[in-house]
Amino acid sequence: MSKTVSRPSKRPRRNDTPTPTPGPRHFAIIGAGMAGIACARTLVQAGHRVTVFEQADAPGGRTATVNTVFGSFDIGAQYFTVRDPRFARAIDTVPGLCKPWSANNVRVLDATGRVTSQGLLSREAHWVPSPGMQSLLAAWAQPLQQAGQVQLNTQVQRVERDSLNPQGWQLRTQGVDGSQHVYAGFDAVLFSQPATAAQALLVKSAIDCTLTTPLSQVAMAPCWTLTLAYPQAVRPGLTTLGPQWNVARSTHHRIAWLARESSKPGRGTVERWTVQANPAWSAEHLQDDEARVQAKLLKAFGEVTGLRAEPAHVGLHCWPYAQTTHPLGLSHLWDASMGLGACGDWCLGHRLEAAFISGLELALSVK
Repeated sequence: MSKTVSRPSKRPRRNDTPTPTPGPRHFAIIGAGMAGIACARTLVQAGHRVTVFEQADAPGGRTATVNTVFGSFDIGAQYFTVRDPRFARAIDTVPGLCKPWSANNVRVLDATGRVTSQGLLSREAHWVPSPGMQSLLAAWAQPLQQAGQVQLNTQVQRVERDSLNPQGWQLRTQGVDGSQHVYAGFDAVLFSQPATAAQALLVKSAIDCTLTTPLSQVAMAPCWTLTLAYPQAVRPGLTTLGPQWNVARSTHHRIAWLARESSKPGRGTVERWTVQANPAWSAEHLQDDEARVQAKLLKAFGEVTGLRAEPAHVGLHCWPYAQTTHPLGLSHLWDASMGLGACGDWCLGHRLEAAFISGLELALSVK
């Protein structure tokens, strides 16, 4: 199979320039989630070039939104909060896109679905982009995509030294159709992936650098996510078919989180639920058949909510690296001598804002 090599064009240097000054550099960013897009935007604003590689068909990472005939589901991050003024300023660049969600009063349920606590009213707003969680990153990534700086449906399989420039880097990739490509001419490579995936890619690429050890110390838990739709609930005189609350945390051994998607602003009126499994249960059943996992979670949903009607839609998604259980404790990793860096929410925790801060501070360190 033939392979193609892409290299950036270089501007000729004027001979009358007495002392060359460091010019714009070209960064490869692996992953188009919150951290990767935040990093890319910051580097571009500083005058650098970026190429973002994403194996999915759209930017978003764990802010993924799935659209169905019954409406959308946020299958990853459910909302975000804003505590850092830098994140607040970034949100302000897309005015009106993010709206407060009435999830401040999160119910706490026992294993049988009884409300044991109304939850403490949060003093900080819970925000959701509209029409889906993915909308925020879609808006931020749009200028990068228009400039041809995002490669979608592209999986990076190996990172290696540039064959024509030993100080630089090149990436070997594979498309969804099996096509292979080599992208070359990068001054640095930044990993915006789950820590485990970034470490695995470094090992596969036989790269020995200072990132490997700290990456191995990060721990992340998986999560099975179930999506359900009940269009029969939308009838005159029937406002809801299920519970009288919109969001809850559960102590059920299978389910940790339940959210009524139709309660989010701009999401449509069809009764829809996103159910996220307990991390320990997800890890125990990570390799199980999907049909078996779906059946178990659907049964647990009925036990917790009392809603045992047949859903018109059932969907299932597995996040192998969903929630950070042991964070890095630093905002990012950067090996200047190698030109390699890493960022992600796992650096500081698992909040969406943590991913933004990680990508931002990595970009500020390398630019």
